[in-house]
Amino acid sequence: MEKILYPELSYKLVGLLFSVHNDLGCFRNEKQYSDAIERGLKSLKVPYMREFHLPQSFEGENKNRNIVDFVVDDKIILEVKTKTAIVKEDYLQVKRYLVSSSFKLGILVNFRRKYLTPKRILRGNHS
Repeated sequence: MEKILYPELSYKLVGLLFSVHNDLGCFRNEKQYSDAIERGLKSLKVPYMREFHLPQSFEGENKNRNIVDFVVDDKIILEVKTKTAIVKEDYLQVKRYLVSSSFKLGILVNFRRKYLTPKRILRGNHS
């Protein structure tokens, strides 16, 4: 059985996401949730970068092609959504970010739902 990546940081981050969802409910926009997440990360003294531009991942790729909502502690990509439902394209977006970067773990969260269910997405073995 493989080890869980960044268990303490993941636990802290998911706890923050639940706290934000409990405080704001499920009918705000993505920027409002992101503002609250940013405030929480500052409060927890967890380093982060917001709206981070991933570097080019191959020759000829346009600069600033991939912009992630948050990079948390230089370890986890956090992608925030406010949609009726998460679809395959949302999952593939996070996978693309992971494959295009050196990060190994992404968390995809949709605040529009009544019950929050953050999804952990692993990079896997990609070249």
